[in-house]
Amino acid sequence: MLALKIIAVILGLAFTLFGYFIFFKKKYSLINGFEEDYKAGRKTEDYAKRVGLVEFVVGVVILIAAVILLVFA
Repeated sequence: MLALKIIAVILGLAFTLFGYFIFFKKKYSLINGFEEDYKAGRKTEDYAKRVGLVEFVVGVVILIAAVILLVFA
């Protein structure tokens, strides 16, 4: 159970940080192949913002779940 808690915290932090850097700091290079697809016209900046927002929200949810696990389990 301890391993699950540690993994959940690490995953939550990782997703939250990547989402923060992509959505708020506009580091689109963190998305695999985005810059090439953007130059070729296959992807837009809106796509990158959506990816960043989804990662950020998923990270926050996992982090909250991990804190709940730490407190109650």
